[in-house]
Amino acid sequence: MHDLASSFVLGFHGCVDDVARKLVLREESFRPSENSYDWLGHGIYFWLEDPRRACAWAQRHVAGTGNGKPAVIGAVINLGRCLDLTTRAGIEAVRSGHEALKAVFESGLTRRNIVVAGLDFLLPYFDDKGGRMPENRPAKPDDGDMLIRRLDCAVINMTCNILDEGPHPVDTVKGVFFEGGPAYEGAQIHERTHTQICVRNAACIRGIFYPPQEDLGHDAKGCLKQA
Repeated sequence: MHDLASSFVLGFHGCVDDVARKLVLREESFRPSENSYDWLGHGIYFWLEDPRRACAWAQRHVAGTGNGKPAVIGAVINLGRCLDLTTRAGIEAVRSGHEALKAVFESGLTRRNIVVAGLDFLLPYFDDKGGRMPENRPAKPDDGDMLIRRLDCAVINMTCNILDEGPHPVDTVKGVFFEGGPAYEGAQIHERTHTQICVRNAACIRGIFYPPQEDLGHDAKGCLKQA
């Protein structure tokens, strides 16, 4: 973990129009994602410097749910104490977190023990008979990206839990993901590669705004500022 990055970055969040309006007007606060498969653990997710990717996510979300209209908001984020998975220190930290996670599952703890130990984020991986080490798995048979990241989510949450007990709790988590097919023939550049920021400390979100329409690309299809 470090605080070596430049003080502020721009992140972009895909959502529906009503939520976007309330967030920009400060009528509503961001709700942390707490899925058991979140790629960077629990927190508030942003696409780093990529409003078009946020727009595409919002479009898919609306198409899948049928609720609202797609929208994108931008945020000025202070990374603060960042668990940066693009650095050697960050990788070493999650390796240690993985060992700690294995120790929990090998110890034979029950759901009740997990709650008493303050490890509630591990409850999705336990039933009445005990727990099983989570695994990353594909969302569908042809998913080569292993989109269901239950192992990574648990490891990062465990790592942050350990670090949070020290003098410098984790404010944000940053990761780069190589996703999708090759960008062109023979490429090792992937067409859906992206960087995400997971904000664990909402105080690190210093400003919220609607991005300019031109930043959303020609295929925005409604990811515009709503009147």
